[in-house]
Amino acid sequence: MESSLSLTGLLKKTASEFPDRRALSASRKFDLTHSRLNELVDHAASLLIASGIGHNDVVALTFPNTVEYVVVFLAVIRCRAVAAPLNAAYTAEEFEFYLSDSESKLLITPTERIPAAESAAAKLGIRRVTAALSGADSLVAISPAIGEPSLESVAKLANDPSDVALFLHTSGTTSRPKGVPLTQLNLASSVQNIKSVYKLTESDSTVIVLPLFHVHGLIAALLSSLVAGAAVALPAAGRFSASTFWSDMTAYNATWYTAVPTIHQIILDRHVSKPEAAYPKLRFIRSCSASLAPTILARLEESFGAPVLEAYAMTEASHLMASNPLPEDGAHKAGSVGKPVGQEMVILDENGSAQAAGVSGEVCIRGPNVTKGYKHNPEANKSAFKFGWFHTGDVGFVDEDGYLHLVGRIKELINRGGEKISPIEVDAVLLSHPDIAQAVAFGVPDDKYGEEINCAVIPREGADIDGAEVLRFCKKNLATFKVPKKVFLTDSLPKTATGKIQRRIVAEHFLAQISTAKVPKFGA
Repeated sequence: MESSLSLTGLLKKTASEFPDRRALSASRKFDLTHSRLNELVDHAASLLIASGIGHNDVVALTFPNTVEYVVVFLAVIRCRAVAAPLNAAYTAEEFEFYLSDSESKLLITPTERIPAAESAAAKLGIRRVTAALSGADSLVAISPAIGEPSLESVAKLANDPSDVALFLHTSGTTSRPKGVPLTQLNLASSVQNIKSVYKLTESDSTVIVLPLFHVHGLIAALLSSLVAGAAVALPAAGRFSASTFWSDMTAYNATWYTAVPTIHQIILDRHVSKPEAAYPKLRFIRSCSASLAPTILARLEESFGAPVLEAYAMTEASHLMASNPLPEDGAHKAGSVGKPVGQEMVILDENGSAQAAGVSGEVCIRGPNVTKGYKHNPEANKSAFKFGWFHTGDVGFVDEDGYLHLVGRIKELINRGGEKISPIEVDAVLLSHPDIAQAVAFGVPDDKYGEEINCAVIPREGADIDGAEVLRFCKKNLATFKVPKKVFLTDSLPKTATGKIQRRIVAEHFLAQISTAKVPKFGA
């Protein structure tokens, strides 16, 4: 009997409660019900067991957002093995690092070749197989097949809450990525927290716009929907496209979507340049993974007539830590990431003392959704787990109403002559300028103050804006010591695969170019 404390147990329960409801759709051509998805997962799990995959074996997966990926991912977990999703855009060196750090035993890819992944696996001696939908019954075939599959072998397996089910790496925007093992219990707790705060039910439907190798798309959009008996749709190209987003949302009767601020901005820009004739009536829009500027939040609500709920999450917490509530459950505060959901949260100073309302310190959490520790990284574990709490590395404060406000990453705060400045606050002001499409503030070394503020901005298409106008606007809307010293106009900013601007890389890039008149593109 599967435990309701395991993700697998929750999915089995959903398949029996809502067998005939749509679970997963792709490219407007292909629909699976919850019961059929469950059958495909068990079949794929039998193939994996026949090929020697078992308890605690790590299986790396590198796919676009496809039905095969969803089925194989859930099948790996069903085998009591560990799924390690990887970004297909990695270089061979990156694949080598992630495959070796996760100690992967098998690499599964689509039939379309991914040469960088293949060469890294070959170098490390890791076996590779491909997965593809086959035949009219849409079963997933794994090739080359090894051994005789048996559904009985799957039926005998019981997934334990303590089984490690998912292995991800931190996004590494400030340091080398750390390996995060997440258990069936971690995942089950997180999806139930998400389902509960957003009141997800079998009547909900969403289109996935985020890559499923990352915790946001995987847990918040996909797994939480499946556990709720709700439906998810995968876009035709296996990734987000602004031109088809709203038609997909309408076709699948979507009730909500979740995205990172960069994607929200792209959707807004599209709305301005090519508005749809009509928009679906959404229960809510969710934003997470990076700070959403209040001006963008207001524009989203005004444009699409739905409340925008900003949330706070990280890989180590199996995604969700805090969220603004639905309108019927309380106010959603622009500039706040909401209240803790399903876990304890405290603001601590460096001595481990809890801070009063309104006083900033490090955001710390504990709960059943939080990882027990990084893999093979005692040094990181020592600093992350202190005073009985997991330390997020984020600075923030809780207001009188219990809402969390983030100030910034500890490592990204700008220390200008002893004044600690939040780059998030400067970003928000920059983004409120009507002619600025994207912006990021960052610290650079300074002889006089130790650190000084610079910023990089991407002007809105067709806008006529220069550095002097940016500075004038900042002086009007920021305290003098927070005004950037230098403005870089650019047409690109480096982002993680999920669309989070990499502040540290921006700083390094422009620091290196400070003496030249012309700023090259990133990667140039």
